[in-house]
Amino acid sequence: MTQQNADEQISATDPDWSREAPRGFWDPSRKLLRSIRRYQAARARGARMACRWWVLNHRFWSVITQADIPLSCKIAGGLKIPHPNGIVIHPASEIGPNCLILQQVTLGTTASADGAPRLMGRVDIGAGAKVLGAITIGNNSLIGANAVVTRDVPAHSVAVGIPARARPRDPAETRA
Repeated sequence: MTQQNADEQISATDPDWSREAPRGFWDPSRKLLRSIRRYQAARARGARMACRWWVLNHRFWSVITQADIPLSCKIAGGLKIPHPNGIVIHPASEIGPNCLILQQVTLGTTASADGAPRLMGRVDIGAGAKVLGAITIGNNSLIGANAVVTRDVPAHSVAVGIPARARPRDPAETRA
């Protein structure tokens, strides 16, 4: 199977949980995600001691990865963060299924806008990109490296530049 065929099989609606499964003892990004998932599950069932354990676990992996991803973040399944260092996500941000976030990405707010970014399904964000404000990034969109996105990005688009401008995505473009 070619890389393009494998990319076409990634869903924007159905989470691929295998993308988050730790692949060994030392797998910091996936262990960080696991601590978030387990904390949220323990909190939902009212298990206070388990919550405390997963908070400590989350703090450990946050220090190791140098990522600031809050325990209360709404993250759908299949998030892939291959290089988590420097990732900062606002607590009110929402991340859809099967997204990819590379290093040094910020999902945050602006001084003039209320609300945080919302990523729909299968959004890929390049290294160093900033997605700011109460905006929505549509399904199957790509955000270029170091882009500064302050406006909504429609589905099946590519946003690049400072400030980022969206254009329709060419079907021949491959995904990470």
